[in-house]
Amino acid sequence: MMDTHDHQTRLKSTNHLLWRQFWPRATSARFGISLILLWIVVALLAPWISPYPPNAQDMAALADLGPTSAHWLGTDLLGRDILSRILWGARTTLVVVPIATASAFGVGTTIGLVSGYFGGIVDRAISGLSDIILSFPTLILYIVLITSIGPSVLNIVIAITLASAPSIGRITRGLTLDLRSRGYVAAAEMRGESVLFTLFLEILPNARGPLLADLCMRAGLAVVTVGTLGFLGLGLPPPDPDWGSMVAENVTMIPVYPYMALFPGLAMCSLVIGFSMLADGLEEDQ
Repeated sequence: MMDTHDHQTRLKSTNHLLWRQFWPRATSARFGISLILLWIVVALLAPWISPYPPNAQDMAALADLGPTSAHWLGTDLLGRDILSRILWGARTTLVVVPIATASAFGVGTTIGLVSGYFGGIVDRAISGLSDIILSFPTLILYIVLITSIGPSVLNIVIAITLASAPSIGRITRGLTLDLRSRGYVAAAEMRGESVLFTLFLEILPNARGPLLADLCMRAGLAVVTVGTLGFLGLGLPPPDPDWGSMVAENVTMIPVYPYMALFPGLAMCSLVIGFSMLADGLEEDQ
């Protein structure tokens, strides 16, 4: 009986430790996670909770564009339900943003690890190429890339990756320069471990704290980027809704019906705040 009790106690302790690892202590991080999870649930359930199809037009609603019992957030100039388009727009954002952020981090951390670990001519070549890319204003770089290769999910991911990877690489390089002289790295090299093992299983896990916080911040910036590209007409091709294009479509109506642009803008801001608070909380937890 005692052994069973001790086993249950150890199991509860282990589960508690695992829960603490995935649920941060900082209140700001918890609030940020809650906001992000809320939008993920909304995006997943959009086909079932949206009052109308996102592109359905209600011509009768054009007589009263304001919020009504039939259209809680009102309609746009084409008679499309704003609430439904916001809910479906969450799907667009929460598909593009994670893919783009993961791609940027995959490329950025790899070049940063290689640059910081090998040094010398490898470091100078990677740093020089990064400096060239970072010398361009970010918005101009996005506009040039998207107008050159055309708007699509894949091309937006490529543009965000190319623009963000150099700065992520700089952060990873600085962390690698500090960690490569640690004892566990020397021990791995003495054991004859491969370079990939040393980089990704020795150095990278010990740099995860600052990188995770930066990852969350980059995700928030990616939300802004997707919204900005949509606002400039460089996002996903219409009629698929995204929050940035919704603001652009209704910006001329702000003096008369400000909510047309306000509600999708607030949706975008809330998701950015969620990622920012999560990043701040992760920094507090370190």
